[in-house]
Amino acid sequence: MVVKEYKNQFIQALSPLYDSGEIESFFYIILESFHQMKRIDLALNPNFEIDTVQILQWETVLAELKTQKPIQYILGETEFFGLPFYVNENTLIPRPETEELVEWILSNSQIIKSTGQLKILDIGTGSGCIAISLAKNSPNAEVFAIDVSREALAIAKKNAKQNQVEVTFIEKNILEAENLEQQFDIIVSNPPYVRNLEKQEINKNVLEYEPHLALFVEDNDALLFYRKIATLAQKSLSKNGQLYFEINQYLGNETVELLEKLNFKNVELKKDVYGNNRMIHCVVDTSEIKNR
Repeated sequence: MVVKEYKNQFIQALSPLYDSGEIESFFYIILESFHQMKRIDLALNPNFEIDTVQILQWETVLAELKTQKPIQYILGETEFFGLPFYVNENTLIPRPETEELVEWILSNSQIIKSTGQLKILDIGTGSGCIAISLAKNSPNAEVFAIDVSREALAIAKKNAKQNQVEVTFIEKNILEAENLEQQFDIIVSNPPYVRNLEKQEINKNVLEYEPHLALFVEDNDALLFYRKIATLAQKSLSKNGQLYFEINQYLGNETVELLEKLNFKNVELKKDVYGNNRMIHCVVDTSEIKNR
């Protein structure tokens, strides 16, 4: 069958569940995964055919898409910051907003480019997307990554190997940690921040398939991870060390207030490309370091 003909069947089968733009995206993601063809390749080869076995592969994916399982979990892979990543139900699917966080860190040339060996720590690494992207783009950095999930760390290690970077992975429950055991120039975290009261805003494909351990916090202590990580960072950031967070868009001001109360300086709240409060950057108070 000519793949362009199959595309019509594919779109028709999914149209009751997804909008046309999302279905088009699914189609071309699968096309590239199965046949190493991009949209332009199909345009240049409109008579490209798929055989019976290949149609069966497509139909298997189609059946799972009808359950609203994320395409990334179906294929077991995704792209983040221009790099390939394995993902499964033990890891969150990396988001474009998190790419913006990585870009913000890398664009801070004052610390990335003007110093020698850097030490970076990613807390709650999941698939390893932040740590690995920073390691890939910061050849002068020694990168460490923590996660409580052994299963997530197994995927992160696989991703580090695939992307040919060295990252030291540590299994640790950050909420139970008394210290981070060494000094870092940059600490970054995208911790759980979705409150239970916000579940009604979450799409089914996220709510039913992505790991709740990495997503949700209790309504009565939504900044639990931020408070703990910032407290640890006070003791473990080097002079002029920097702390970055991805945050709950509804709790931007509250997170800024928390960090200021903990004596972090130059607290900067930044919006993502969608106009939502999404990232925070701050600097450890050097006077606090002197008093350690």
